[in-house]
Amino acid sequence: MSSISQYKQGAPQVAAQDQILEALATAVIMLDTELRIVSLNPASETLLQASSERTRGVHFDRLVSLNQDWQNLLTQVQSENFPTVKREMPLLLHSGAQYCVDLIISPLQTAGGNPSLLLELHPVDRLNAISEDAQLREAQASMRQVIKGLAHEVKNPLGGIRGAAQLLARELGDGKLTEYTDVIMEEVDRLRTLVDRMLGPRERLLTRFMNIHEVLERVRQLTEAESGGKVVIERDYDPSLPEFKADPDQLTQVILNITRNASQAMSGQGTITLRSRAKRQYTLGGKRHKLVCCLDIVDAGPGIPSDQLHQLFLPMVTSSTKGNGLGLSIAQMIANRHGGLIQCESEPGHTCFTVLLPMET
Repeated sequence: MSSISQYKQGAPQVAAQDQILEALATAVIMLDTELRIVSLNPASETLLQASSERTRGVHFDRLVSLNQDWQNLLTQVQSENFPTVKREMPLLLHSGAQYCVDLIISPLQTAGGNPSLLLELHPVDRLNAISEDAQLREAQASMRQVIKGLAHEVKNPLGGIRGAAQLLARELGDGKLTEYTDVIMEEVDRLRTLVDRMLGPRERLLTRFMNIHEVLERVRQLTEAESGGKVVIERDYDPSLPEFKADPDQLTQVILNITRNASQAMSGQGTITLRSRAKRQYTLGGKRHKLVCCLDIVDAGPGIPSDQLHQLFLPMVTSSTKGNGLGLSIAQMIANRHGGLIQCESEPGHTCFTVLLPMET
């Protein structure tokens, strides 16, 4: 951000300040006296969906819809030469993106005597999402411990019941009564399988460098084949996404579980969109990542009841009469093991599951 150097003294000091600005998760924007952009730090580039190089010298209102509240605050700080703070300020980009931010505007005195402006933007909605994600992770971790203990207590007597049924079948010979012992063993096996599924997939990830679009294409082929062509998968991929280390088989299970749910929600016919994008400087699980893979699975089904959205990834929670409520719980578990998570937004006619995965190598 060499453009800031005109306000500072000394090259080493400027370099240190540039490094600090680049490391900040807070969006920092510098405007000149005419409200033209002087510089953006990486966090503000991500927030405003623009680069510092291309926007330098561009008026701020070319990126942000400056309504009367924004204009009043900017004018007030310039005229009074005194900083101001505004909580939960609506931020509308011309791209259509909307945010809610905590805003700090500070004057910076230039050589000409007119104060330029330093804007600090803290996205409140993203902070709330991070807090909700952390609470969800804690709830799921606690639930997994309960399930592990319950699985141990259930599987031991199930083994005894099956063994007793086998002994009883031998005593009964080949008579019709063995039909009942067969039912006992089949139900015991079914319960053992259910318990194993509740415990989730293997703990160890078999990671390798992979292209996420290979996983998406595999899921697309499986989903369209299972539906007999009644479900159409639309692809909206970002070809610039780099390869990253992950377990492709387990990620296939994650995406496939979600697309199967989407297909069932649309009664086995309709259109599902698979979208891939990159997010920069994004926080997952309390860690800030330079680059995160964002996968959206969108369907046009009836939507998920609002009272189920916060419990969606807990085991045995389902609105389907055919499902057992484990698919999304297992998918979230796999995403967590990769350092990521799954989010969901839903309304009638539009449901979007978002899988977020860190891409650091």
